Amino acid sequence: MPLTPPRDAARPRRRSLLAGAVCAVGATGLTGACSDDGDASGHERSDGARKLRRAAARDSVELLALYDRTAAAHPDLADRLEPLRAEVVRHVGELDGPERPESAPPGRDGDAKNPAAGRGGVPDDRGEALAAVAAAERRTADARTRALAAAPPELARLLASVAASGAVHAYLLTGSGS
Repeated sequence: MPLTPPRDAARPRRRSLLAGAVCAVGATGLTGACSDDGDASGHERSDGARKLRRAAARDSVELLALYDRTAAAHPDLADRLEPLRAEVVRHVGELDGPERPESAPPGRDGDAKNPAAGRGGVPDDRGEALAAVAAAERRTADARTRALAAAPPELARLLASVAASGAVHAYLLTGSGS
């Protein structure tokens, strides 16, 4: 007779997920010292790597703009958003490198169809506004995770670290990983 775990034991706890994300970030930093290929630096400067880096930087600039629009639309959320926003600023700096991303002005896509366009695309409801920022963090983290397969080693470590940070931001904004 096979043993089946209780229903609650089958799913990871929130603390386990958060601890795993923190460990992943730490592990990416530790592995950087172990894999210093002379050949890797050439891959880091390839056209593909530059495109990945620019796309990731552009995504971070757009995420930063959403943080700013949300804080402007909901001043009572500004203090809560500021530490996460500061991390996104750091991500932009790390991903940006010597080239600045070409970013569109905030709120450019779909504002004509969006009823919240008057507030820069930010929902009027405070909870919905936080959920929108969390959803953007998750989408951005997912995009960075998908880009890992095509990224050279150093850029992959950076993308993994920034993706883990975005997942933690989503968790902190909503209190859940989903």
